[in-house]
Amino acid sequence: MGGAGEIKAVCLLSGGIDSSVATGIAKAAGYEIYALTFRYNQRHIRELESATKLARFFGVEEHKILNLDLGKIGGSALTSPIEVPEGKTVERIKSGGIPVTYVPARNTIFLSYGLAYAEVINANFIFIGANYVDCPGYPDCRPEYFGKFQEMANLATKRAVEGSPVKIKYPLIAMSKAEIIKKGHELGVPFELTWSCYKGGEKACGKCDSCILRLKGFEEAGYEDPLVYDK
Repeated sequence: MGGAGEIKAVCLLSGGIDSSVATGIAKAAGYEIYALTFRYNQRHIRELESATKLARFFGVEEHKILNLDLGKIGGSALTSPIEVPEGKTVERIKSGGIPVTYVPARNTIFLSYGLAYAEVINANFIFIGANYVDCPGYPDCRPEYFGKFQEMANLATKRAVEGSPVKIKYPLIAMSKAEIIKKGHELGVPFELTWSCYKGGEKACGKCDSCILRLKGFEEAGYEDPLVYDK
């Protein structure tokens, strides 16, 4: 564990671009990082390998991988035998409503675990790489959602009741994917270690919504995506 005088932050680190950049922001701010990753029976479990490598890169104090079988609940193309959509345009992704890749209550579940972890280690912040610009259909990525979760956390935790609430930080919420990638480059985030593809094969598919948004983001940011695609 780190020094007693350090400010601690729990970072929800999935292995993707957004969570990696959010972790990079916390690291650049000088916080002592405690990374939390979830194995929730997701289709793209390949992201756990990326999360492990990224945690090592960021030199985190501790990296926990928690097992949650959301596949037993299902309801998402990421946790059940629902087909992952392919080949949509960026415009259709952004205007298509709530997609089938939405995992019911995922951020609420993850943040709740993050809140418990933060209380135990006496962390001041939880960082999450949520973004609402490129994926406006996800209800648990809206700024108002995080505001309400903060209100709940202030009522539900010992720290908050005693006057020291854990603060939820979502620094990427209003940024485009291109802006996030540019910020990551400024911070030295190793995008070659990240994973975005919903299908989780040996190579990224390049056709699912996540791959399409990632490729478009790199194009608009003016950088080459270091991942190898199966296309």
